[in-house]
Amino acid sequence: MVPNAMGIWPRQSRNCFDQIGRNTSRSSTSKSNLCKPTNRLSNEILLQITPHPAGRCAVGAMSNSSADLASAARKLLPILDWIPAYRREWLLPDVLAGVALWAVMVPESMAYAGIVGVPPIMGLYTIVPALLAYALLGTSRQLVVGPDTATGLISALTVGAVATQGTADFNMLTSTLAVLIGIFFFSFGVMRMGWVASFIPTPVMRGFIEGLVYVTIIGQVPHLLGISSASGNFFAKAWNVLQHLPDVSVGPVLTGMLCLTAMLLLRYMAPAVPAALVVMAMATISIGLLGGEATGVRVAGHIPSGLPHLTSLNLDATILYELAPGALAIVLVGYAEALGAAKAAAMQSGGDINPNQELLAHGPANILSGLFGGFLVVGSLSKTSVATAAGARSQVANLVAAAFCLFTLILLTPLFRNMPQPALAAIVIAAMLHLTKPRYLLDLFARNRWSFANAVIVIGAELTLGVLQGIALGVVLSLLALIYRTSHPQGAVLGQLPDTEAYRDVQRHPEAITFPGLLIWRIGGDLFFASIGHVSEALKAALDARRDVKRVLLDFSQVNFIDISASDELLSLIKELKNRGIALAFARVRDPVRDDMRLAGIETIVGPRNFYERITDGVRAR
Repeated sequence: MVPNAMGIWPRQSRNCFDQIGRNTSRSSTSKSNLCKPTNRLSNEILLQITPHPAGRCAVGAMSNSSADLASAARKLLPILDWIPAYRREWLLPDVLAGVALWAVMVPESMAYAGIVGVPPIMGLYTIVPALLAYALLGTSRQLVVGPDTATGLISALTVGAVATQGTADFNMLTSTLAVLIGIFFFSFGVMRMGWVASFIPTPVMRGFIEGLVYVTIIGQVPHLLGISSASGNFFAKAWNVLQHLPDVSVGPVLTGMLCLTAMLLLRYMAPAVPAALVVMAMATISIGLLGGEATGVRVAGHIPSGLPHLTSLNLDATILYELAPGALAIVLVGYAEALGAAKAAAMQSGGDINPNQELLAHGPANILSGLFGGFLVVGSLSKTSVATAAGARSQVANLVAAAFCLFTLILLTPLFRNMPQPALAAIVIAAMLHLTKPRYLLDLFARNRWSFANAVIVIGAELTLGVLQGIALGVVLSLLALIYRTSHPQGAVLGQLPDTEAYRDVQRHPEAITFPGLLIWRIGGDLFFASIGHVSEALKAALDARRDVKRVLLDFSQVNFIDISASDELLSLIKELKNRGIALAFARVRDPVRDDMRLAGIETIVGPRNFYERITDGVRAR
């Protein structure tokens, strides 16, 4: 039964509807009060107006499915999360910040192409796809991805071991390396391995950057002075510069030194001015007016115009195998730098950073950059600082910068024909000098001698062995130090501070009170197969120093984990001390640890009553 053309139901059905409404208003729980259809017509009407349970389930399932799909889309594309909340008043600051980014990224990308060892145009090809990919996939509001000095030098060294710099094969392998880096980034993000960056401690990273500054500067000095360069470590390159100093010409030296001086003065006196763009523009115009290469200064020459196109890659398995170690090093170093930059921006302007999503975002950014003839990119602290200082509110600033860079590729590249090589070298050297922080090393020496030694070892290894070897050595030394510290937890004999229930290390607090016949001993870390032996020996040494001890109270407050090997060894120690007439008790044992001790039979031997919530309870029970 259906309504007529005027949308009016038949009279019988309207009467039944009225009856249903009256009965429902009287009682919503009694079935006897519901409308009881008396004929086939009424049954048909009720069948048409009553929702079917399966239909409701289907609608609910569709709603849940749509919600899950939307949530997954927002996680995969964080831009869907912040675009709906974008404010109109943010647009002007974002546009201005995007222009400022463009003014910095165009000259720097062409300059950093020299570090990577590829033509300047590849630096421009790198910017646009990377900025677009991160704007869609990144979780940081202000992080800027682009060419980077540290990872760029690793790229040059990695590819340089396979191909000769300046050849088409070198350029192709550089783009191939970027794609491989992107695959590693994306894979690690899928596996949720954002914690990997934690294995590069700050002293190691700072030592790596300091060494990298020296290596990069000495590599750019020949371009600054217009002399031939050489391969090898830092000292070999420095010796090459000294040998060729008699060969320098006035034109390149004057151009390079003037550009470097201008870069440093502008950064000091007018930090808001895009120094790199100003210096590059003035140097290009000046060299062009003076006759270009006729001045004796090497210039960029013809730079092709137009949109980047898909480039061919070298997918030979042998080549990829040789590139893989360098790619992994770049992922580790680049991700640590990018995550630090993203967190710094988030602390300043708010927002949440998802480390695993950051890995995912760097994947397509590098893959697209490589596919379109560029090289690797990572999150850059210096470029992010430019965006933040310029008032960027969101990734719209990056999209604006990408649009201007695209415009540059299409129309403005002929203007760079007379761009002098010494000017690009000056931009790189100025950027490196901005990164160095020698005062940090002095502070590190005062705070922790081992961390200082680790940083110095990294610097020395970079200067002598190479960049990759330096960072690898630093990470290995840090892991060895971590293993040593966790396997050698520092125990301490505790005493009670006067007039308190606080217990402290008697060596640091001589006023702490000890008790005759009782040794209170604190275990300084987790108990596992590598640490239990050291803990056992340290406890025995403490007992040998006090022959009157008949009872040991172990403070387990710092023990979060005990494995099977440690449980078995502790059980043997308890039996050994029991044979010597020394009883053992425990205080402040965490519940998961006590469960493991119970399964190992320790609680049975010691007795449940010898487990105390407080040290004071164990002292009073002696």
